[in-house]
Amino acid sequence: MPSGQPIGEFLSDLGARTPAPASGTAAALTAAMGAALAELAARFAQDEEAARRMRALVSRLEQLADEDAAAYTAFMASRNEETRRRTIEVPEEIASCAEEAADVADGLASTLRTSVAGDAEAGAALARAAAAVARRLAELNAA
Repeated sequence: MPSGQPIGEFLSDLGARTPAPASGTAAALTAAMGAALAELAARFAQDEEAARRMRALVSRLEQLADEDAAAYTAFMASRNEETRRRTIEVPEEIASCAEEAADVADGLASTLRTSVAGDAEAGAALARAAAAVARRLAELNAA
């Protein structure tokens, strides 16, 4: 959760009528869940390199969740080119990380023959959905 918030508190904040957290933060955390499921699959596949990379993506996506909320809050306070640029850059990085996690999860799903393949497939689906949301958000913020 952003800044270590309990999930219930975060979900309440997400549903509140405030500018942030919103879809970018949700996309980052959804992508982090996808990457964590890919990490799980990598561990079962005994692919330590993929597991380490997914752990790093989970960590970065957690940071991006906070960065997205901060970027949008800054933009609402001071609508200038610099703050607008951050509302585009952060979702673009979220999308890039999410796409990488989805690709790794897809590769792992094809090699696993256990129920963990379903976790890899779920991770890929979550990450791809998050990437699509983040890419669209960047487009909207650029308009």
